[in-house]
Amino acid sequence: MGGRTKYKLTLRALIVLLVVLVVISSLGVTNMLIASEVTKSTRETLEEKAAMTSRLVAESEVVRNSLSGERPETDIQPFAEKVRRQSKTDYITVFDMNGIRKSHPAPALIGKPFQGGDEGGVLAGKEYMSTAEGSLGRSIRYFTPIYNEEGRQVGAVAAGITLEKVETAVTESRHIIYAGLAAGLFIGLSGAFYLGRRVREVMFGLEPHEIARLLEERNVMIESAHEGTIAIDRKGKVTLMNKAARRLLEQTRAFGSLPDKEADSIISSFGLMAVLETGEAIMDKEVDINGSVFYMNASPLLVEGKRIGAIARFRDQTELKKLAERLSGTEMYAEALRAQTHEFMNRLHVILGMAQMKNYAALPAYIEQINIHYQDSVGYLARRMKDPVIAGFLLAKMSYSIEKGKELRLSEDSYLPAVDSRLTHELITILGNLIDNALEATPVSGRPVTVLIESEEDHLIIEVKDHGKGMADPDRIFEKGVSDKGSHRGFGMHLVRKSVERLNGEIQVSSQEGKGTIIEVIIPLEKKERTK
Repeated sequence: MGGRTKYKLTLRALIVLLVVLVVISSLGVTNMLIASEVTKSTRETLEEKAAMTSRLVAESEVVRNSLSGERPETDIQPFAEKVRRQSKTDYITVFDMNGIRKSHPAPALIGKPFQGGDEGGVLAGKEYMSTAEGSLGRSIRYFTPIYNEEGRQVGAVAAGITLEKVETAVTESRHIIYAGLAAGLFIGLSGAFYLGRRVREVMFGLEPHEIARLLEERNVMIESAHEGTIAIDRKGKVTLMNKAARRLLEQTRAFGSLPDKEADSIISSFGLMAVLETGEAIMDKEVDINGSVFYMNASPLLVEGKRIGAIARFRDQTELKKLAERLSGTEMYAEALRAQTHEFMNRLHVILGMAQMKNYAALPAYIEQINIHYQDSVGYLARRMKDPVIAGFLLAKMSYSIEKGKELRLSEDSYLPAVDSRLTHELITILGNLIDNALEATPVSGRPVTVLIESEEDHLIIEVKDHGKGMADPDRIFEKGVSDKGSHRGFGMHLVRKSVERLNGEIQVSSQEGKGTIIEVIIPLEKKERTK
């Protein structure tokens, strides 16, 4: 036999079931309490009606005088029946001191003894309520003695209501209760279905276990992300911070218990409160916190068009820079291989042509010339650039320039000692962007782009010179996104300026339109960065 499928009630069904049970339980208890009270109240009302009717008849002159002999006894029946109809009692029986009836709803019973056996007390002058079996069935009846003007008892009166009528009155009273209970149950059910539907809509049609799974997946994704994530609510309180954010912010040594403080007072540089207030996102903003630089994006959190908070995502600039350098290095390596392959194929074509022309005598000299040129280029860089990363970088750039029909030269006065890796990364950013811009500004077969890298006692000088088109407004080249090369450009010189600032250096630009540009960077050197 196969496994049994476990059925789970939906949230809507659970809500409806719970509300229905609560409503039914409440109405059931209410019914018991009210029904008992209504039964008691109805019976008391009927008993009071019987008592008032009995007293009214006992106090009437017609009955008194008739029993005293001052009026005919036949006047009692019409009067008693009139009162009975007006009071809506079942019977009014007037009887004398011998218990003989003088009135009754059934005229045939007039003149016969009173039935029930509970009339002894009233004949003794007592007034009371009794329940007994009479000629009309079991009933409640109220006995009142009748006195003449001299105060002598001349008879009694019993006003009665059958128990059947009492039950009928109680049942009719309960019908009102039942109608109220039915209305309450209907309203409860309607509210339960509406609440269930509304809750489901608010929860986007998801069941609790589905929401729990989504929450777990969300937490795993946020915590596993390498990018720092911080979210705040509309009051500026931190509501979310993943492990990456804590790790990155702990590096700044500026933060304590973040969730218990206002975000703007702790990470004011992120500007999350401004994002929350204006609703405008921030893209690719550089944030400096205690010397640690982050790239940050921030955007408002919207629910049904209302801002409920803001979220920021950020990464350490160093990590991004390393990644960019890896990509840049791979790209330069590919470009260098492509350029060298192109150059090698050209030289092979020359060798093949000379062989086909059987000019064998000139082949050795040509091959030797190629070897000397290669050794000069590599040896030249190796002698002047003691940092192998920078040397390989410049060699790749030279090969790339040849591929583009341009020329890149290293000045004979250039010399770079071995430096630490941090400075190497910054120099690649600086040299790479300056050389690329210079080559882009230089026309094909134009004058060479020259690079000077000179190491003094306490500073390093980098100069890149081209004879290209120059710049009309050199002061704006360091602004992020400013470029005359089209959209999505203008980041290279901005990165150069940031690198120079991190190295506490300075940068100077000299440019004339139509004549070219000279950019000079001066970087102070620490003792540990210089060779002895």
